[in-house]
Amino acid sequence: MRSMSKRELDQSNFEPKLVAFCCNWCSYPAADGAGASRMQYPVNVHILRIPCGGRVNPGFVLRAFELGADGVLVATCHFEDCHYMFGARQAAENYKRLETVVRILGMGKRMRLEWISAAESPKFVRVIREMTEEVRKIGPNPMRLRASSLTAEQELATCVVA
Repeated sequence: MRSMSKRELDQSNFEPKLVAFCCNWCSYPAADGAGASRMQYPVNVHILRIPCGGRVNPGFVLRAFELGADGVLVATCHFEDCHYMFGARQAAENYKRLETVVRILGMGKRMRLEWISAAESPKFVRVIREMTEEVRKIGPNPMRLRASSLTAEQELATCVVA
């Protein structure tokens, strides 16, 4: 039996860190419903409640990667259910523009856009599970090394300055 390299060993113990930007009106209630219904999904997702998916600035996604997120989910309303009429469409447009930048950075499969209504808690759980498995196969965020070398004070300072 061969011994595992340090990289292989690190990858086998790897638990991805996910950030989910969830719309206040649809996908956040879906996540809340999943918890209230005791549906099981990975605990390595940090859910950020936002007013509207259309307000997720591409810089927020890039900053999440820079600070060490292994994957980022933008979850918003379905087009016809958006409380702000065009927020879900704006989220799709922002995602399309951001997709090119993220692909150039070599992070393409680490980002995902999903339309999840408040009544779709099982879909939220499925998406989180799928994304966790996809990112686990890809491995740690290569930008994480840079972010993890910062002390807590330095990381806080970069957030305040940004």
